[in-house]
Amino acid sequence: MVDYFKTDIGQLEQFLTNLERCVDELNEARSALDHVRADQIGTARLDEACDKFQDEWKYGAGKTKEMIDSIKEGVKCNKKAYEEVEEALAKVLQQIADKSTSGGAGGGK
Repeated sequence: MVDYFKTDIGQLEQFLTNLERCVDELNEARSALDHVRADQIGTARLDEACDKFQDEWKYGAGKTKEMIDSIKEGVKCNKKAYEEVEEALAKVLQQIADKSTSGGAGGGK
């Protein structure tokens, strides 16, 4: 059964890093356009379209960030749970190993 389900905690950490990078890059792209005002671009129609795009981009970027933040929190919780299970399992296996090497019969005390 172990062959069918494996979790690489390092991969979870990398996934979190990638999610954070996505948010940063999205914000950088939006920020790059922040200083450009519609009246600098061209015709009134183009200016209006650019203003609308900026508003929608900002809204969409905010929603995307909210979703990514939710995913990040879920992944962090899962990562922590996997780490706790690994630690508990290692502790139990060590206790079993200690008992088997020390005779482990309990001695009847």
